[in-house]
Amino acid sequence: MSDIKISYDGKYPNLCSGTLIVTIDDVEWKFSDYCMESGGSVSFSEDWEAHVSSGPWHIRKWPKNFPENMKLATLEAVNAQVRQGCCGGCV
Repeated sequence: MSDIKISYDGKYPNLCSGTLIVTIDDVEWKFSDYCMESGGSVSFSEDWEAHVSSGPWHIRKWPKNFPENMKLATLEAVNAQVRQGCCGGCV
């Protein structure tokens, strides 16, 4: 089993715009800006009260030559180690 380490510096109010660095067995992969998409959402009531939900991360763009057989394990590691949510910063 490979050792996967996650480094991510995204935080409120731009939770999805951090820098994601994944290290697998001492090989570092730096992802492009805005590579992650939150599974959370923002909606509004009829009175314009905001409702924010959390959800798992999705990776929109993988680095070139990232090992295909490590994508699922990496996504699971990201979701285990990076705070999930939708900050509503895009609204």
